[in-house]
Amino acid sequence: MSLREKISSDLKNALRDRKAVDLSVLRMLQSAIRNREIEKKRGDAGLTDEEVIEVVTSEIKKRKEAIEGYIKGQRQDLVDKENAEIAVLMGYMPKQMGEAEIREEAKKAIEEAGAKTPQDMGKVMKILMPRMKGKADGALVNKIVKEELEKMMSS
Repeated sequence: MSLREKISSDLKNALRDRKAVDLSVLRMLQSAIRNREIEKKRGDAGLTDEEVIEVVTSEIKKRKEAIEGYIKGQRQDLVDKENAEIAVLMGYMPKQMGEAEIREEAKKAIEEAGAKTPQDMGKVMKILMPRMKGKADGALVNKIVKEELEKMMSS
């Protein structure tokens, strides 16, 4: 079963079980997937699982950005709503890598890129991000690479 089919099936179950949050999130997700298919002119062919994961990642990122605004506006009710939506979306993401795993991959990428200073961060990220796609938060990967490059400078 493809990821798109799983989302469709889960939508039907949410409708049957009257899960309002799941239902709204899955409808929004299906709409975002359809929009991406139209964008890519795929029509009936549909998106690959990797492309669906990109859409899910994008939707999670939108919610995290919204949460930052809601925190500044002191709207805890909306923060809670966005967090509930993120929890539903995370169910369609591959298993997320831990910080230790990301650090290991970052060290390998730094070695491959021959990076010596924080100015080489672009080279490292170019190698590392395709490997991390959907498996780790980009901001966390960025932070870890920066830390590792700074360690190299100080030693």
